[in-house]
Amino acid sequence: MNELPERWTKSVQLPDMWLDPGEDPRDTDEPDPVGEQATYARYLRDYRWTLELKCQGLNANQLALRSVPPSTMSLLGLLRHLGEVERDWRNWITVSQPAERIYGPSGTDFDLVAPNPDEVVRALQVLHDEQQATDLALEQYDDLGLAIGREHVVIRELQVHRIEEYARHCGHADLLRERIDGRVGQ
Repeated sequence: MNELPERWTKSVQLPDMWLDPGEDPRDTDEPDPVGEQATYARYLRDYRWTLELKCQGLNANQLALRSVPPSTMSLLGLLRHLGEVERDWRNWITVSQPAERIYGPSGTDFDLVAPNPDEVVRALQVLHDEQQATDLALEQYDDLGLAIGREHVVIRELQVHRIEEYARHCGHADLLRERIDGRVGQ
């Protein structure tokens, strides 16, 4: 990891973008969202897509590649971490027994990352399953000011926190991807 890759983008029309607008799933002709909940949902969806776009086209070794010592952060670790975090959020808003951690004790979502293609498939499946389960758990509430679950979390605060978490980790993913193969773009 001593040689620096040349910076490049797949976009031809807008060289500071990840993809050309016609190829980017985030660039839709949908009308702007109306209302607070729809706005949160759109931003969260787009950040989720951004994270996955940053991982596309890489093999298991590249996805498991850590940033810089002593950090344990990798793109695969981010996928695992966000699957774990989705479960945590759902645990906050339920009154039943919390679901167990997916990857083990705190930190193992990053620490125990292995460059294994099966682990990549599993991490993506877990992430998608956990995202869907958390979305479904929150979908039933229209009042964003409501405090729910054992933690008495206000839904609005949780929605903003979810967007913030993905946005922050998309920034990490930008740097990780650029370090791996030089690809840049928002």
